[in-house]
Amino acid sequence: MPLPTIEVPTYTTALPSTGQTIKFRPFLVKEEKILLMAMESEDEKQITDAVVTLLTNCIQSRIKVRHLPMFDLEYLFLQIRGKSVSEELELKITCNDDNETQVDVTINLEDVEVVKPKGVKDTIKITDDIAIKLQYPRLDTFIKSNFTQNAKPEQAFDIITQCIDKIIEGDQVHEAANATKKELTAFLDSLTSKQFEKLQEFFANMPKLTHTFNVKNPNTGVDNEYTLEGLASFFG
Repeated sequence: MPLPTIEVPTYTTALPSTGQTIKFRPFLVKEEKILLMAMESEDEKQITDAVVTLLTNCIQSRIKVRHLPMFDLEYLFLQIRGKSVSEELELKITCNDDNETQVDVTINLEDVEVVKPKGVKDTIKITDDIAIKLQYPRLDTFIKSNFTQNAKPEQAFDIITQCIDKIIEGDQVHEAANATKKELTAFLDSLTSKQFEKLQEFFANMPKLTHTFNVKNPNTGVDNEYTLEGLASFFG
């Protein structure tokens, strides 16, 4: 006699970048095992494959996971994790008014949103004639930020290099896809510090998972405000 088949529930959420309705299901034990084994291996390719497999299997709408910006991926992973494990996250917070008292806090993952700063432009003017059009970091950055321990000092520079979409010189448009990494790196190396800071501002102000909450210190009665930003801050 065959064993019973368990029906997996499905849910919907809105993609932060576009508002598109996304249908998804919780991850299964077999998918969680693959992810945990990949993380234990510390092999970046295994981790990438495991994350892509998990997201692709769980997301039932027609979207290309590898092409989504990092904040969409973080939001979707948080939503899937909430429906798979628990929508409540238990944290132990140290009150910052005395840097000593610890308080248990419960966060409802449904309250976590992607905050989009206003007035951020993706085309950065470097000189009177040259501008750089940027795109948000995608899957590789999402994985390096949240699932690996191999962060390197040059990673921030590499992220900017990977996120160049176009270099606009007057009426001429240079597609980054047609340039080598060496050429793009050399171009960035030729910028002044002030010009490079303009690019960094784009990434510093990009949309991110954010949740702000208050905790009262039971010993002092002082209210402490905390802000969690990015997926790693919720589970790191």
